[in-house]
Amino acid sequence: MDNTKNLDDYLAGLGISESDEAVLPALPHSGSPGGAVATGDGPATTAPSPGGPSPQETLQQFLSGLLGRIDPELQLTLRQGDGALEADIQGTQAARLSGRDGRVLGAVEVLAYAALSRQGHNEVRVRIDAGGFRKRHAENLSRVAERLAVQVAKTGEPHEMQPMPPADRRVFHLALQDHPLVQTESVGEGTARRLIILPRTDPVKGTAVPGDPASDDDAAEA
Repeated sequence: MDNTKNLDDYLAGLGISESDEAVLPALPHSGSPGGAVATGDGPATTAPSPGGPSPQETLQQFLSGLLGRIDPELQLTLRQGDGALEADIQGTQAARLSGRDGRVLGAVEVLAYAALSRQGHNEVRVRIDAGGFRKRHAENLSRVAERLAVQVAKTGEPHEMQPMPPADRRVFHLALQDHPLVQTESVGEGTARRLIILPRTDPVKGTAVPGDPASDDDAAEA
């Protein structure tokens, strides 16, 4: 990857930051550049506009064009995941695309949502990983969740986390949804929304409690 034209520089050149959710970038030209390839194994989550590309085609077109500008050796794989289109970027330099604390990946996801929105696919959820960053991050959060669960179960005192993104809260919810002694819930609004781990009050298995992903809107946000 050219150090003088990495993804941070490219996004800065477009005048786009991680928080610029209202920015609607132009779609790149069709075709997969360089070594960027894409495959899919399921239908799109939202029907395409009449005569227009499907959500999967739109995401492939956008990410392929972006990666072609960054590093033609990167490879792109798309698939229909659990309620979202999932994009996996691999290659020798793929790990560098995560940026500091995943901020660059977050910016790329904002751009991807904007590209999909321009084609009328406003309800499609997207998850993008590069070099396994998201997977490692989720594994680390799950370990933190388990350690905090032991602490809460031992002391009987709730533990309130700092505000975190919806995807991170969802990891905590999923990690502890079947824990016999603690449960999770989210409180607050917007960027101040945070997660609380507290002693479980409803031990009946199969009954939704406040922290279950099925009853918490973090699952829909992530």
